Amino acid sequence: MRQRLLLLLGALLRRGGGRRRAMAGRWDGPQRRAWLRHYYSQRQKRLMTLLIARRRRTSCYFYPRAWPSVRGADWWERVVLKEFGPQDWLEKFRMSRETFFYVCNLLRPGLAPHSAHFHPALPLEQRVAVALWHLATNVEYQTLSPLFGVGPSTVQTCVREVSYAVVLLLKPLYLRLPNEKELENMARIFRARWGFPHCIGALDSLHLPINPPLRLSADYCNGQGWHSILTQATVDGLGQFWDVSTAFPGSMENSAVLESSRLWVLAKEGRLCPNPPKDFMGKAQKYVLLGDATYPLQDWILKPYQEDEKLTQRQLQFNYRLRRAHSVIENAFLRLKARWQILLKCDDCSLELLPTLVLACCILHNVCEAHDNPFNEEWLEGTEPTELPKPCQPAPAAMEDGRAEQVRELMCQYFESCGEG
Repeated sequence: MRQRLLLLLGALLRRGGGRRRAMAGRWDGPQRRAWLRHYYSQRQKRLMTLLIARRRRTSCYFYPRAWPSVRGADWWERVVLKEFGPQDWLEKFRMSRETFFYVCNLLRPGLAPHSAHFHPALPLEQRVAVALWHLATNVEYQTLSPLFGVGPSTVQTCVREVSYAVVLLLKPLYLRLPNEKELENMARIFRARWGFPHCIGALDSLHLPINPPLRLSADYCNGQGWHSILTQATVDGLGQFWDVSTAFPGSMENSAVLESSRLWVLAKEGRLCPNPPKDFMGKAQKYVLLGDATYPLQDWILKPYQEDEKLTQRQLQFNYRLRRAHSVIENAFLRLKARWQILLKCDDCSLELLPTLVLACCILHNVCEAHDNPFNEEWLEGTEPTELPKPCQPAPAAMEDGRAEQVRELMCQYFESCGEG
């Protein structure tokens, strides 16, 4: 075949050469140049036609990539979909089978099938399964890829695409600012479950360990000497997140993060309480959030009195009630990291993907909690490594609101008059 092609090209060149010599004697100048342009254009087209025809007749130019064996897909279709029991689904995907397919249906508009590199796209359910398995167990891409019969890069792509889809499509449903009626219901739950009135949430921060870029190493080194990104979150009385701000450098203080967050703006605009505020102890009072000593005292953020020998019995009682109610977010963080153990060590994640990944985990936590998916207490093992203590920098006095002391005193009066334990 190759010899035939060369002979044909030689004949064309000889024929063209003779024609050019004959034409050269007939004319010169612009007419000749126009003819040469036309000739070379036509010759290029003929050559391309011959090459295309030869490529179609033989397959030696194409070496199809050896895509994952049927074994991986067979395992997903026959073992996971048909043989996994309730405990298997809970252990590997942190949610029930019903919740898993509910999430898949919600994500369908953002994970439309597409194909690339001549191989069919993975089914949507399988892509979601790959991502959830990685988020739940934090196994490496190379370990997870043979299980599903895909390459490590495909696992990474699934994690990225599913995380983005969760934030895009599920955040408006499961992580949003409550409306006025929902705020009133949240205050009722906090009072019934935690004994703290007129409260709509607990506020705290979470440091997640990372490997920082060398040029930003100092920015991500927190007060305890290890590198982290900082996430600020607010939960309701059920331990579900309703405001999350993430990806702050670990060196930032909680008070600075608060001042840079959307929550601060919403509070200053009066969007965290009805207008006018609800009555409490005979006065119009904003709803409050509960924080610790790292947050500034505001008329909408309460924190404990500083512990010393001068505290009165009323103030000690207030501190006890606040810390007991504030524990709801500490428990929520523990359950979040235990359920989605990718947050225990984010070394494999880029700083660009990490904010999306943290938000996705918070949203999926809310989905599991809202659908009453069981929580395995064994997941808690190893969620609080002792070698990574939490930074605790007190809020600067300049951020304190003088009017907030009246709110705290009002709460002391409430606990003293009601005597609720």
